[in-house]
Amino acid sequence: MSDQKDLFGNGDTAVADKKRKTKAAPPAAAGGGGGLPPHFAPLSGDLGESLPLGKYASAQYLQYAIATVKDRALPRVGDGQKPVQGRILFSMWISNIRSGTKRTKSAAVVGDVLGKLHPHGDQSVYDALVRLAQDFTMRYPLIDGEGNFGSRDGDEAAAYRYTEARLTKFAEVLLAEIDQGTVNFIPNYDGTRQEPTMLPARLPIVLLNGASGIAVGMATEIPSHNLNEVAAATIAMIRDPDLNITGLMKHIKGPDFPGGAQIITPRVELKEAYTSGRGSVRVRARWSIERLARGQWQMVVYELPPGISTRKVREEIDAIANPQPRAGKKSLALEQTREKQLMLSMLDRERDESDRTHPVRLVFEPKTSKVDETEFINLLLAKTSLETNVPINLVMIGLDGRPTGKNLRDIISEWAQFRFATVTRRTQHRLTQVLDRVHVLEGRMIVLLNVDKVIKIIRKADDPKAELTKAFNLSERQADDILDIRLRQLAKLEHIKIEQELKDLQKEQKGLEKILGEPKALADLVISEIADDAKTFGDKRRTRIEESEKAV
Repeated sequence: MSDQKDLFGNGDTAVADKKRKTKAAPPAAAGGGGGLPPHFAPLSGDLGESLPLGKYASAQYLQYAIATVKDRALPRVGDGQKPVQGRILFSMWISNIRSGTKRTKSAAVVGDVLGKLHPHGDQSVYDALVRLAQDFTMRYPLIDGEGNFGSRDGDEAAAYRYTEARLTKFAEVLLAEIDQGTVNFIPNYDGTRQEPTMLPARLPIVLLNGASGIAVGMATEIPSHNLNEVAAATIAMIRDPDLNITGLMKHIKGPDFPGGAQIITPRVELKEAYTSGRGSVRVRARWSIERLARGQWQMVVYELPPGISTRKVREEIDAIANPQPRAGKKSLALEQTREKQLMLSMLDRERDESDRTHPVRLVFEPKTSKVDETEFINLLLAKTSLETNVPINLVMIGLDGRPTGKNLRDIISEWAQFRFATVTRRTQHRLTQVLDRVHVLEGRMIVLLNVDKVIKIIRKADDPKAELTKAFNLSERQADDILDIRLRQLAKLEHIKIEQELKDLQKEQKGLEKILGEPKALADLVISEIADDAKTFGDKRRTRIEESEKAV
């Protein structure tokens, strides 16, 4: 019984400790084949030391919770990506599966990510890849997919052996500066290669594409926004760091969903949601009334709220028109009967005419042409998901590595800090390269002015490098470069080229040093780059914002 009590931390542990110490724990097999998994390693180094189960379970669950929050479910404010998404994009970039190249089997992409960067299930990686390619999920898709990548109706994507993928042109906003010293790299899961801690995003992707995720004890629901509006708001905040939510909302009117639709929430409620970081927006489908022969008409829905499919709407109508008794009841409730009669008295039939040309075309025919249009539309809006609430919960991983809820101003301000740091690192990286090249070219100029003497030293000296360094006061870097020069590079024409290159580099050096030395020059550069990307990738708002009463 003492062993049993010890297991739960209730009894005397002396006997149990003695028994444990008499038999050594089996060693873990090489490569992690035996022993405890790394995430569930003992809390002390000695397996013979007792530990109450409650304390052990609590600590291990905390580790699991932190891993779920930081490494899986929540996006990062800097690049707007969850870790698995960032790894997919980085893997495709370094494998040159980019815009303008041939698409690659999704199975190959998934395998490459699993083997090199993300030691988790293949299905989770493929699901993330599929989401990045869905134009009805992502406002600005990052992957260009070929094949069945799912549908608005909830149809699953084809298996990864049947689909192909490559990065979109827009993905360059996240990845083009990855090799310019902009972000930190860390060892991957097995220490065989390096991976970036974050992608050097040139735009606030966390607002543009949004995110959805459920972690342990917290969740995130970030709606997508329009690039032109977000870019304008970010530029405004850089110019005026004290800009408040009201000032930002002069540019960002509200969420902009991939599927369009209409936001009917009052502006004051939108402001409250952006100020607190939590809330919801009321989103309504968009439709038109088509006039037919002999006075007939039909309602055609062509845009749906986010996450709503034509299939779901049709199922909701069928549930009203053909209701089933509620659990534990033998007959329909009075409310069900009334709703059925009302629906059947007004709606004759509905059909889905969606196709490649019309991604959403849901047709509703009234019972007769005499049915009031307003009442007919209001019934469908009130009883189905043609009008629904979309949650807002702006939770993400901040630059400090902590998961927190943020408001609109916090997000843009923190991203601006990230971008300033990224551009500073990129500029410093380039300046280092320029200074190194200038240093090398200055050494070559010395050689070209003293060709005969240099050749004589190289031919006769036992240690040409040391002799060149001493004779011309060269650095080791310059001496190595001179010894590697080909004879044809000593021609007169080459001398002219070096002078011109040296002049261009010295001019670039001054520009880079100005950016690093003057905050205004750095801000102007960041602003100009944001404006250029907005001009290249920006588009018109899809979601209409027009306040209206909730359908009842």
